Amino acid sequence: MSFSGGSVIVAGARTPIGRLLGSLKSFCSTDLGGMAIAAALERAGVAPDQVDYVIMGQVLQAGAGQMPARQAAVKGGISMNVPSLLINKVCLSGIDAIALADQLIRAGEFDCIVAGGMESMTNAPHLLLGSREGTKYGDWTMVDSMAYDALTCVFDECGMGESTEKHNARYDLTREEQDAFSAASHQRAAAAQQKNLFADEITPVQIKQRKGEPITFSADEGVRPDTTVESL
Repeated sequence: MSFSGGSVIVAGARTPIGRLLGSLKSFCSTDLGGMAIAAALERAGVAPDQVDYVIMGQVLQAGAGQMPARQAAVKGGISMNVPSLLINKVCLSGIDAIALADQLIRAGEFDCIVAGGMESMTNAPHLLLGSREGTKYGDWTMVDSMAYDALTCVFDECGMGESTEKHNARYDLTREEQDAFSAASHQRAAAAQQKNLFADEITPVQIKQRKGEPITFSADEGVRPDTTVESL
């Protein structure tokens, strides 16, 4: 490989964002990752055999099977011969995958890298921790891997929202400021959606039906345009 002195993002694609138990519930994380990879390669005009490395971010890995990044790569049309790496940096997993791709290209290790993130909260399983050793007596509680592996701070021992509240004072952030930002975020997303501004970055998903033709899902499902500071 030759050192280029820098890296360039030549194309990007994503699926629409679905609600929990929403339109994308039948697709696992690697299905969605594969769709995004295939669409990004097509938009870039890059053949799958030109890809040197695949890096994907994913937090909810329980039940996803061995090497989810490679699963997504293969589903996206990339050969099994191409190495892959999965990153878990919680909310920064996908962006850190892109940052690492940049570093590897600038270091001269690779020329062409696919990097991104994938997730399916709907398909996160429940876990029966300690079941391998068994129990002699009493109830046994299952834990939700979505909460246990992703949405609970292991250091503060509480949900991420509550953890955020504990540390807000360090940054002089008030509850009112957070609510205002959240409401504005939904309102801006709704306005952008209405103007069709997300269309170029989204690759539509075909959802099979028990009867009839597949449904084309092409818009983010979680935007709440009526969100206000008061409703929060």
